[in-house]
Amino acid sequence: MNTIDISTVVYLPPEEVYDVLIDFPRYPRYSEHLRGVDRQGDGSAGTTYDLHFAWWKLTYTARSRVTDTDPPNRIDWRVVKDIDASGYWLVEEHEPPEDREHASKVHFRVEYDTDSVNPSNFDLPRLVSLSWVVEKVKPVIEREGQRVVERVVADIEGERRPVDLDIETT
Repeated sequence: MNTIDISTVVYLPPEEVYDVLIDFPRYPRYSEHLRGVDRQGDGSAGTTYDLHFAWWKLTYTARSRVTDTDPPNRIDWRVVKDIDASGYWLVEEHEPPEDREHASKVHFRVEYDTDSVNPSNFDLPRLVSLSWVVEKVKPVIEREGQRVVERVVADIEGERRPVDLDIETT
């Protein structure tokens, strides 16, 4: 199982951070490769999302489901087709610096098993192997996670700023 865990501090209370994170249809604004999101449900546990991605010569729609929510602290999700993947957003109160009124620590975690991918589920160009694509996609996933968290912070706080990210991968 591969994991990516990205965390940072946001200068707003958890309730305001959570309201942005639970709004998955706005995520194409944060991502370079996410082209659109279709929602079936109200955003609570059981809601499914079709996430339309495009990278290189590939397009792919991932279907994910919110498996649990604990407002304003946690959103759990799982991909429900083609790959074993899951993750969560975790929002915790954090001690603000002296010049700020509020702070929240935000974690974005993704766990995925590249061995669970079935090559027949993807329309790959001729002479391109799934193993080649998987190895090329791993660093893209990490960069995309960083980009999403940085852009979420800018959206939540209303302006861009340098964001200190703690990143752990396995």
